[in-house]
Amino acid sequence: MYSRVTLLEIDTLRVEVEDVLRRFETEILPRVREMPGYEGVAVLVTPEGKGMIVSFWESEEAVEASAGPAASAVEEFVTLYRAPPGREHYRVAYAEMPRVTVET
Repeated sequence: MYSRVTLLEIDTLRVEVEDVLRRFETEILPRVREMPGYEGVAVLVTPEGKGMIVSFWESEEAVEASAGPAASAVEEFVTLYRAPPGREHYRVAYAEMPRVTVET
């Protein structure tokens, strides 16, 4: 399994963190789910707008193939960031994911 890690900081003076999360869930996530090799995603945020998106892919080829569409998705949100997001790819050496309950 492989992953893409995107570090970002939302401009909380212009937009609420929860609004960005809703947009990600409704506009970006459905497209990502359709990409070959997609296996899941974890989105981590702080109230101050710092965040990390970790997407999981079945192979190195799948994470590389998704790089173009992922970059265009990041560009759609460019006006919501304080600075351009940083992105890196990793091989997942170990993962144990807890069951997460989404707070509303």
